[in-house]
Amino acid sequence: MLQKQGYILLVGCLAILLGSCNEYQNALKSTDIKEKYELAERYYNEGDFKRAQRLFEQIAPKYQGKPQGERVMFFLSSTQFKNRSYYLSGYSFERFLKSYPNSDKKQEAAFYTAKSYYMLSPKYSLDQTDTDKALSKLQDFINGFPESEYFNEANEMALELTRKKEQKAFEIAKQFDRLGEFNLPLLISSITAMDNFLIEHPGSEFREDAYYYKLKSATILALNSTIQKKEERINEAKEAHRLLFKYFPETKYSKEAQTHLESLEKEQELVTNLSK
Repeated sequence: MLQKQGYILLVGCLAILLGSCNEYQNALKSTDIKEKYELAERYYNEGDFKRAQRLFEQIAPKYQGKPQGERVMFFLSSTQFKNRSYYLSGYSFERFLKSYPNSDKKQEAAFYTAKSYYMLSPKYSLDQTDTDKALSKLQDFINGFPESEYFNEANEMALELTRKKEQKAFEIAKQFDRLGEFNLPLLISSITAMDNFLIEHPGSEFREDAYYYKLKSATILALNSTIQKKEERINEAKEAHRLLFKYFPETKYSKEAQTHLESLEKEQELVTNLSK
C-alpha cells in the first residue's frame, strides 16, 4: 500500500514538473508579452530567478518607454543580482537609475548597484578596479541616503573594502623590505614606501606593521651602510624605533624591535670608537 502511494506521489510530482517545463517553454516561444510578464513575475515571487531572468530579458525591450517599463527593468536587474550575474546587475541597476531618477526604487537600486560591484571585488592581491568602483558607488549611496535601512550594511561593506585596499598598499610596500634583503639599495625604497603608506592611510590597522617594517628596513640598511653614512642611518633607524613605541607602547613587535635597537647601539658604539 505504501509503495503504491509512493508511486502515485512520484508520478504526480513528475506531472507537475513536466507541466511547469511546458508552461515555461511555451512562454519563451509566445509572442504574448503580457503572458510572459505575468509568468516572469510569478517565477520571481516563487524564487525561480533563472526562469524569471530569461523572461524579463525577452520582454524588457518591449516595455521601454511604457508605464510598466520601470517595474520590468527593476525586476530584471534584481533577478540578475539574485542569479549572481553581478556585472550585469551592476550595469542594469545603473541604467535603471539613469532611466528612472525619480523612482520609488531609487534607493534600493543605488544600494544594489554598489553591492553588485562589492560582490565582484577580488582578494586584495589582485587588481582592485572593481573594488574602487564599489567604494565609489557605496560612498555615493552613503552620502545620498543617510537614513536608509541599508545604511549600516553599506558602511560595513565600505570599511571591508577600504581595509582590502590598505592591505594591498601595505603588502606592496612590504615587498621592498623582502627584496631589500637581497638588494640593499631597495631598503631605501622600503622605508619611503612605509612612510608614504603611513601618510596616505593614517587610520589603517596596518600602521603598527608599517612602523615596524620601517624600523626593520632602516636597521638592516644602517648596519650595512658605508662608514660615511652609517652614523646618520643608525640615528634614522633609532628614530624609527622611537616612533614605533611612541604610537604602539605595547607593540606586538616589542621583542624584535628591542633586538634591532641593541644591534644599532652596538654598531653605533663601534663607529664612535673608530672615529676617535
